Parts: sequence; C-alpha cells; structure tokens
Amino acid sequence: MEILSQTKLGSAGEFLASVGRELGASPWLLMEQRRIGLFAEATGDHQWIHVDPVRAAEGPFGACIAHGYLTLSLVNLFLPQVLTVEGMKLGVNYGCERVRFPAPLRAGSRVRGVCRLVDAEALSGDGVQAVVRVTLEIEGQTKPACVADVISRYYF
Repeated sequence: MEILSQTKLGSAGEFLASVGRELGASPWLLMEQRRIGLFAEATGDHQWIHVDPVRAAEGPFGACIAHGYLTLSLVNLFLPQVLTVEGMKLGVNYGCERVRFPAPLRAGSRVRGVCRLVDAEALSGDGVQAVVRVTLEIEGQTKPACVADVISRYYF
C-alpha cells in the first residue's frame, strides 16, 4: 500500500506551527460491498440502499451506497496513514466539530482521505488539541463523500 504523502509531528509546538498546513493524502481504498455488508451486520442497519444490490441498482443512487457512519469511520483508517505523531505518551479521539456527507459513496468506488490541520491549541502538561479536516474524496468525482473536522488530543 503506497502512502501518497505523510506528515510527522513530534511536539505540541510542531502542531501549533503547522496550523493551516495540508498534511497529506492516504492511499485509495476500494469500497467493497462486503465491507458495507459487514458494517450493516455490526450496526443492524440493513436498509436496502446499503445491502440489496439488485434493488439499489434501480434506486436513487444507481448502486448500493456505504452508510454515512461507515464513511465517517474511515477517518480512523486514513488519519494515521497521513499523520504520524512521534514521541507521544497518549493520543485520544475527542470528537467531531462538523461532519457533512456531500455525495454518496457507491459500492465499487475508490475513496481516500485528504487531511489539513485547521486548528491547534496547547493543553497543560505538554499536550495539544488538534482539529484536522479530513476530506474523503471519491476518485473521479468533484464532491467528496464526507468532510469531517475531527478533534484529537495528544500528550507528549
């Protein structure tokens, strides 16, 4: 799996100095129907637009689509592929500020995460709270599948 671009940050100061910087892009990931089906099993969301390829082909999206929350969960896969935090003692997910789903992510499409550090603030004890905008681009489309401002806390 080829990493297109990756950023390494190793201190709260490096985060603060990097606000506004594009961090990089993950490799492309094929959104397979199997992954969508497994997510449906895990969450109990078996709506036909996700799990019935025959019916979905005649539906509004022309194919099965990934659940919005499956699409959002890919942030957890893509962000560490793009951003390596070196020397941290602890890193925690703190939440999301804003999440949008501008376009459906069809089964069989390829998606990747493009990350930009949009904000950072120092925390006591040599920590930093970082807000990274993760845009989940769909190959060959102008609108992304998801745009999420995710908040993480890192302690060094």
